[in-house]
Amino acid sequence: MMDILTQLDRLAELQAQQDVIRLQYQQMRDSILTPEIREQLAEIDAEESTTSEAVNQGIEQLTTAIKGNVLAIGETVKGDKLQAVFMKGRVSWNTKALDGYLAAHPELAQFRKEGDPSVSIRVVK
Repeated sequence: MMDILTQLDRLAELQAQQDVIRLQYQQMRDSILTPEIREQLAEIDAEESTTSEAVNQGIEQLTTAIKGNVLAIGETVKGDKLQAVFMKGRVSWNTKALDGYLAAHPELAQFRKEGDPSVSIRVVK
């Protein structure tokens, strides 16, 4: 356990180093940009933002429409470059209640499968 704690602390240190490097790089870039170039870049960024926003809205609207249409027909539709994959709804069970029922009916254990465990690394809040 202690080894894992050490590894987690080391990972956090490396991530912090990555942030410092990114900030130093940004500071170096900012130090060589003249006010005129910064202004021009801001104008380019504003134009890109406006154009991208319009395209993103179109993408969102079309994606919603496609998903609704695929749900209505209940099957996957494959285009030349994209496909809309239909997936049936997931079935879920009350595991706690079924485990209790399993205790009284052990013959049902053959139907129970458990997936492999997994690990995700998250920031401590």
